[in-house]
Amino acid sequence: MATSLEQRLAFFAASSHQHLLTQIQRGIEKESLRANKDGILAQTSHPAAFGSALTHPSITTDFSEALLEFITPVSPSIEDTLKELDAIHRFAVSELGDETIWNASMPCRLGEQDDDIPVARFGSSNTATMKSRYRMGLGHRYGRKMQTIAGIHYNFSLPKSVWQELHAAEKSDLPLKTYITNNYFGLIRNFRRYAWLLIYLFGAAPAVSRCFLNGKPHQLEPLGDYTLYGPNATSLRMGDLGYQSDAQKNLHICYNHLDFYVETLKGAITTSHGDYENIPRDQQLSSGLLQIENEFYSPIRPKRVTESGEIPLGALRRGGVEYIEVRCIDVNPMLPVGINAEQIRFMDAFLLYCLYQDSPPCDDDHNAEISSNLLNVVNRGREPDLTLKQNGDSITLKQWAENLIAGISGVADQLDSAHNTDAYNQSCQQQLAKIHDVSLTPSAQIVAELEGRDDTYYHYAMEHSLAHAKVFKERGLNDEERQRFATMRETSIAAQAKIEAEQSDSFEDYLNRFYQQYQDL
Repeated sequence: MATSLEQRLAFFAASSHQHLLTQIQRGIEKESLRANKDGILAQTSHPAAFGSALTHPSITTDFSEALLEFITPVSPSIEDTLKELDAIHRFAVSELGDETIWNASMPCRLGEQDDDIPVARFGSSNTATMKSRYRMGLGHRYGRKMQTIAGIHYNFSLPKSVWQELHAAEKSDLPLKTYITNNYFGLIRNFRRYAWLLIYLFGAAPAVSRCFLNGKPHQLEPLGDYTLYGPNATSLRMGDLGYQSDAQKNLHICYNHLDFYVETLKGAITTSHGDYENIPRDQQLSSGLLQIENEFYSPIRPKRVTESGEIPLGALRRGGVEYIEVRCIDVNPMLPVGINAEQIRFMDAFLLYCLYQDSPPCDDDHNAEISSNLLNVVNRGREPDLTLKQNGDSITLKQWAENLIAGISGVADQLDSAHNTDAYNQSCQQQLAKIHDVSLTPSAQIVAELEGRDDTYYHYAMEHSLAHAKVFKERGLNDEERQRFATMRETSIAAQAKIEAEQSDSFEDYLNRFYQQYQDL
């Protein structure tokens, strides 16, 4: 009997279905700190020239007032997505004066105190207050320094028309919404099984400035007086120094079914956690283990666009999964916008492979194996002959990676046929070369440059950031782009003013209505 992978490869191989692979939808959210001319975290407000951080469609802030987030529209074109991300960078640097975009995941130089990191502000509306209070809660729970780590979120989906054809071809008895949701959860489970491969191939955060830790215990080694690194590390951002939490280590979110996912995440939000009950009420949204869904630090999330005032879990319950958000991608300091087309093509093939493959449910033992594999690759990914666990058995990273890329290459061949190119297969070959030669990985290249020049992480990242900014400034904006960003700025400012003018209820009433939605799920 044919496997799910074989059946879906056969479906998309048919000449009448190949075009469906050109309809993949993608969007990028890229975080970047603003640093001053000395490479220190900027203390200035979000630039007024950008518009409103609350309502601007392309430029907002994440945790800190100094942590920019650039957002591209959803598009079926990799080229258009990267062109837009490039345009946002060119506009941003034209308005930053002597500040620069810190183009790396691990942060620039930080002050000694958490209060030196300004929390993002969004205005006076209830929505704005909620955003800022949530961020203050994160600062109390995990420390503000952790929140200065930047990453790239990659949003991926197949349009409804593709799902309809696949649903019919597989003669599914499930309602289409349930069928789509179940398939996305299958993709997510496989992604979690194989995410270590992306960390090895694209991890670009093996080092950090010593000031980030400020005496905190760690397993890193010194590289000169001002830098700490993992000699075989790939992405410190994805390890214990990054978006991890001791409180969340006992949080077991189930990805076997939408109902299980909603219920386990809802429980974490609605159940008070003792460690957080002493935080002042006006310094966080609630004392729950999670204040809201966004606080759950996962390498991948099921998502649906929310309606006004709707909670994310409510949107999932209402309409099912609409897209997935990949959250384990580092900002590559060697690339002008932190990511390139080669990486996107491989990720598309990788995600489709995860979708095509059989995806059995995960139990606690399997989840523990997944977590162990990920952390081993985060901390020791470039270690020769590193072994991982595959369904309880030991296997070398190299052997498992070769097996995976062989399967992913079959998907890449179909994407090449659909797009009349060979770029997807070329990307797979480039990734396979990294398996055979660890020095080709971004993390190894960064460490080699740091060791070879006896350099600090700060100088390395600052040098690359300034070089990229110089090119962005030299290329500048054309008249159409300049007018488009000016329009977005003015429209966003007007939209924020409208929200604030129309507000009539208190923040406490607003917050109570928000949390009541969890009780009503």
